[in-house]
Amino acid sequence: MSKKLTHWADITADKIVREKGEKDEYVCASGITPSGTIHIGNFREIISVELVVRALRDRGLTPKFIYSWDEYDVFRKVPSNMPKQEELATYLRKPITLVPDPFDKEESYARANEKELENLLPQVGVYPEYIYQAGEYRASKYAEGIRTALKKQDDIRRLLDEHRTTPLAPEWKPISIFCNNCLKDTTRVTDWDGEWNVSYECDSCGHTETVDLRETGAVKLPWRIDWPMRWEVEGVDFEPAGKDHHSEGGSFDTAKNVVREIFGGDAPVTFQYDFIRIKGRGGKISSSGGEVISLADVLEVYQPEIVRYLFAGTRPNTEFAISFDLDVLKIYEDYDKCERTYFTPAESEKAKRKKEKESRIYELSQVDSVPEKMPYQIQIRHLCNLLQINSGDFDKVIAFLGDVEADQIERLKVRMKCAWNWVTNFAPEDFRFALKTGDDSPVKVGEAQKKALGLLYQLSVDKIDSTDEKEFGTLVYDIAREVGIESAELFPAVYTALIGKEKGPRLISFLFTIGKEKVCEILKAYV
Repeated sequence: MSKKLTHWADITADKIVREKGEKDEYVCASGITPSGTIHIGNFREIISVELVVRALRDRGLTPKFIYSWDEYDVFRKVPSNMPKQEELATYLRKPITLVPDPFDKEESYARANEKELENLLPQVGVYPEYIYQAGEYRASKYAEGIRTALKKQDDIRRLLDEHRTTPLAPEWKPISIFCNNCLKDTTRVTDWDGEWNVSYECDSCGHTETVDLRETGAVKLPWRIDWPMRWEVEGVDFEPAGKDHHSEGGSFDTAKNVVREIFGGDAPVTFQYDFIRIKGRGGKISSSGGEVISLADVLEVYQPEIVRYLFAGTRPNTEFAISFDLDVLKIYEDYDKCERTYFTPAESEKAKRKKEKESRIYELSQVDSVPEKMPYQIQIRHLCNLLQINSGDFDKVIAFLGDVEADQIERLKVRMKCAWNWVTNFAPEDFRFALKTGDDSPVKVGEAQKKALGLLYQLSVDKIDSTDEKEFGTLVYDIAREVGIESAELFPAVYTALIGKEKGPRLISFLFTIGKEKVCEILKAYV
């Protein structure tokens, strides 16, 4: 279908083309310091860029998605979720890229955090080109930019002071230096010759040295100068930022002035994205602090298309929650409804407008291409019940369903895995159950309830395969009347016999889902 400007990603793509003009390639950027586990809040920026990249590509344009690992930033804090706390603490004030991996799997702590995300992103259809900033700085790629910052340091100080309550000190320099002896950033610039040579003294170890910007990897720019410098070097056309960076006087405000006045470039098209809350799991999201919900955690509960749907279906400047509680069921149902809308013809004008909006969200939610036909749909609540009835055996569930086609199995199994993880680890206790077997001892119930269970056994033998749910339900109520109890007394007894709890899924449907063989196997003990 034709792509009209109904979705925020398409509107942003249109703005990029309008403001940056026609180009052979549009550079879209994102990045982060790998100071700890990359959390789902960080992922919001990544997926926001990817959705805009896809919108540009859908217009027949050529986008380039670059993702910078700012691994040459300082290691400032040991996250609480990391082992070897004392050892890691010895690397404070050094570049993150020099910190060893506490799990001894990768060459560095930074690389471990990077690789964890890099391995996951293809699962959700994100394929950026990675830039490793430690390598860029060590290769002196930014020597020219660093020298420019030194030459225009008075202008930079003026631009930064416009948004500071306390002016920068007169001796302040727009660079930081890692000591080549102790590797810490605890250094002071003591001299600059006006060109390439910078001298420093280290406050930690006393080392002094003069370095050539064209040959050293020890000198880097601080964040508020580094960011706009790289916009100009990399030719960035689009980069979003969180609302903390977009606040008045925040880093984006200063960066757009610095890139224009100092480096002679233009700020990229941008938008502000809001924070993400976590519902159903505790803790504040903080990579450096260690309290995180990662993309891997979210993929444990949500299939990849639904992870994308959560972001594609929400405007970036809107705060929303990633849920691990019962809201998970509603989110799956909302996605399934969106999917049905995409594959169902619309007749009225109102329906066509809704279809256009929902279809675009569905398209952007797909990991790769849109399926040629609607994937197999099963209500998530029903799937959770089937999985619990079959103790998490995917093949038994597929056999029970009976109408799953071969090319639908793979995606359905992804949903099953997520549903089973949710039931096992996050679902409320009253949602979970384990079906009893014929080998389990019968539970103690009153005489009337026991008689009713025996009658239900016989009813199941005779009628469960030959009646529909409505008719069978009527017959179950007749049993209650026959033994002289209310349904409110019968139903808890049935649930207790079946799953050891007094409540469960809607009873009549539940009996049909369990099936004659298992129902009779369990209830035979009450005859």
